[in-house]
Amino acid sequence: MTQVRTLTKPVLSANRMLLMLLASIALMLTAAQGARAQNMPNSFADLAAEVSPAVVNITTSTVLNRPGDQLNAPQSSPFDDLFKEFTDRNNGDRPVPERRGTALGSGFIISADGYVVTNNHVIEDADEIEIELRNGKKLVAVIIGTDARTDIALLKIEADEPLPFVNFGNSDEMRVGDWVLAIGNPLGQGFSVSAGIVSARGRELSGSYDDFIQTDAAINRGNSGGPLFNMKGEVVGVNTAILSPSGGSIGIGFSMASNVVSGVTDQLEQFGETRRGWLGVRIQTVTEDIASAIGLEQASGALVTDVPAGPAADAGIEAGDVIMRFDGEEVDSTRELVRLVAKTGVGASVRVVVFRDGGTETLLVTLGRLEEAVLVSADGGSTLEPAEAQQFSIQGLLLGQLTPEYRERFMISSETSGVVILEVEASSQAAEKGLRAGDVITEVSQNPVNVPKDVVDRIEAARDAGRRSILLLVRSSGSGRFVALTLAE
Repeated sequence: MTQVRTLTKPVLSANRMLLMLLASIALMLTAAQGARAQNMPNSFADLAAEVSPAVVNITTSTVLNRPGDQLNAPQSSPFDDLFKEFTDRNNGDRPVPERRGTALGSGFIISADGYVVTNNHVIEDADEIEIELRNGKKLVAVIIGTDARTDIALLKIEADEPLPFVNFGNSDEMRVGDWVLAIGNPLGQGFSVSAGIVSARGRELSGSYDDFIQTDAAINRGNSGGPLFNMKGEVVGVNTAILSPSGGSIGIGFSMASNVVSGVTDQLEQFGETRRGWLGVRIQTVTEDIASAIGLEQASGALVTDVPAGPAADAGIEAGDVIMRFDGEEVDSTRELVRLVAKTGVGASVRVVVFRDGGTETLLVTLGRLEEAVLVSADGGSTLEPAEAQQFSIQGLLLGQLTPEYRERFMISSETSGVVILEVEASSQAAEKGLRAGDVITEVSQNPVNVPKDVVDRIEAARDAGRRSILLLVRSSGSGRFVALTLAE
């Protein structure tokens, strides 16, 4: 019996310990579920009630150019005179009836004195703009300014009393998976609320300044210009576009990030137009091949392909430089540089860190204004035209001297100097990289070339030095780009 008790007692204690452990795990799971439940709203009703008074419906009216009862024949057709005679006889001196078209959209009030944000495409070409408030009151709006690059417009309405308004939030704080609320006027149905999550960040659709939040909150036609809210009731996006084969929501909507919109609306309110900074460079993405060819440790930054007359040229930035930092901020990509420059004030002096010849240099640049910038082609230098044009084949390329005949054949500007590509082997790496007959190689390893032998010598020198790839600056139709080719053994 004693032995049984001795054996049984530890067994009972182990069972108790197991039960206590299971109970603890259950409590932990319950607590975790409770914490998650706190992050999942039971209802969006309070939030919708709080912010909806600042959301407006927008109706625009436009005079159509085509009269409704006018007959037309193709110009210079045999029936042209007949149609004109018929129209003149039947219309006489009667005025042509005016035809008007209407469009619907959404917007939101951002100040008590009546500034309203919407999409530019909602009010573009409109003759009359009517704003309907949540309480049903209708007011006439005037356009303060528009920005086609970000598809944003700022309107103004006048009311007898202060208007309800909403504030912009920090769109950079939004994470994939965060809850969002969209409010607007879908399909002309009036005030409507839809909820969803942030599906993706940093989407680009068509513009250099695009920074869209993708959401699965239902967005349809008529929602354009309406706000996308975070759970604090702050505007984090302006609903702009949807991806849909049918025209209706399939859960892929795009809202322009508030950090872009707020900067644009500030300038529109202050100046009636945008005044973006202008650096004055043409840039391209740094690929792994290009990074290897120029000795850059990782593929980041923005590679300068052209420096026309402007702020960058005045500061000493050169083609082949890789811009690594701008005004103290890291430049990870070309898109990042575009945004950083655009949000910097006109006339501001900023420090730009570039990677050049294996090291970094810091240059001071005073920005111009993008809207006033005139792109001037860089001087290509003199063109050498020896009596005997030489040809060389290397890396799948047939290279030729840039003679007047080749300029005429490939329509190459007289300002462009370098070595013309006459043929590209279809199966070569050069063809895969997009090189074509008529392209002009202006630099190899960031050194100018004027005759085919220059290209050959540069490539052979890189191979002898143990380099695995070579960097070419190539011009096509007047535009430059860098191409990195892996050197054949």
